Formats: sequence, C-alpha cells, structure tokens
Amino acid sequence: MLKERFDLTGKVALVTGGSKGLGKEMARIFMEAGAKVIISSRSEQELAATVQDIAGADADKMVYEVSDLSVREEVDRLVPAALAHFGRIDILVNNAGSNCPQPIDEIKDEDWDRIMELNLTNIMRLTRALVPGMKERRWGRIIHISSVLGLGGKEGRGIYSSSKAGILGLTYSTALDLGPFNITVNSIAPGPFLTDLPKSLLNEEQQQGFSDRTALGRWGDPKEIAGPALLLASDAGSYITGTCITVDGGVMAKVL
Repeated sequence: MLKERFDLTGKVALVTGGSKGLGKEMARIFMEAGAKVIISSRSEQELAATVQDIAGADADKMVYEVSDLSVREEVDRLVPAALAHFGRIDILVNNAGSNCPQPIDEIKDEDWDRIMELNLTNIMRLTRALVPGMKERRWGRIIHISSVLGLGGKEGRGIYSSSKAGILGLTYSTALDLGPFNITVNSIAPGPFLTDLPKSLLNEEQQQGFSDRTALGRWGDPKEIAGPALLLASDAGSYITGTCITVDGGVMAKVL
C-alpha cells in the first residue's frame, strides 16, 4: 500500500532545469518511482550527461530537450517537442530559474525583464500550454519551485525575490482554477541548497552565513528535495494543493 501511493508508473514528468542540482534529483526520484521523464535546460552536454547518469542505456525512460526558457519562442517549441516523446505530460516541475543580485537603486530594466521572463512569465506560459491535456485526463500535478526568498527578502535580491513571490501567487490562484479537474498545484520553497548557482554567487564567508541561518547548521544536499517533490507528484499528496512546502533546514523558523 505504501509503495503504491508513491508509484508513478504510467506517468510522464517534465522537469525544467533538470540537468543538474535540484532538478536532476527530482528527475531521478521520479524515474525511480516509475515515471518516464523529460528534462530540459540550455546545455545539451549537461543534459546528455544527466540522462546517462540516471537512466543509462534505458533511453525509453528518460530523454532531454535543449531549451532556453528565458526566450518565449523556446517555451513554445519545448511543449510540442516534449509531448512528441511520450504523448503526454502528467507532472510538470517548473524548476528552471536564475538570479541577478542588484540593490534596488541599481536594478537594470533589462536584467529585471530577463529574470522575470525566466522565473515567472514562462512558468505561467508553460503551465498554460500543458494544462489542457491534464484537464482532459482529469489528473495532473504541477510543482513550481519558489524559494525562501519568495517568503522573505535579502539585500540586493529584489529581482529574484519578486519573481519567486510571484510564483506563490500563481500557485494559489492556479490551484483554485484546476482543483475541479483533479489537478493539484503547489510550490516548494527551498532554502540554502549548495547548487551551482549559489556557488557561483557566494564566497566562503557568505556561504557560511547561510549555513548559520539554518536550524540544522548546514546547507541542504540537493537529494533532500526529492522526497517532498515525490510526495507532491504522487497520489500520496493527492489532497495537497494551493500551498507552499518550505524545505529550508529551518531558515524560516529563525526570527532573529
């Protein structure tokens, strides 16, 4: 009974930003749970390496599509390309995103537009494009990856925080739109996970500062996002919708 509740056999998942970090670990656990998985990112080299690492020679279980989701035309191309592989998308994980730290009085319009396009606008557009099939089948799971910086803020993170807070608003409203069709819509708000993005933005002192903010005193391992994602993607989480699960090692529990 327990295994059946988390079983994804017969389902197809699309994970954007799936070639590394959190996306890779979510793609991995979905395939381990029985789903067929499509991953997308901008780097074909990274995508191919991830498919080889997770699926090996089992190419009928995992495939990839190269797509730059900061470009609208790429979103429009990704949808039919993904559907062509397995004929359907049952689980959509909107994980692709980026950051561009700038204090409020130095924000450049072009950087604001680029991050909003990737982190928020094209999440809506990809969801909008795939919802009709889920409605027709009367089953779907949509998981948006927000951030603790969508729940709170940090100096110089106005663009990123705004985009991740917008994801939460989209989550709540879309859950109400799609509930009558047995489609759940939720967000996960990760805290400090030491993926390539924070490694590239933070020096050692700043990384330690994030560790100190957590109750557990450490950064998260990307594998630790997999369990919550599987819960939301499976029948085990069938009554969870319109909410945000915080996976942050206790960051948001710390007021002072």
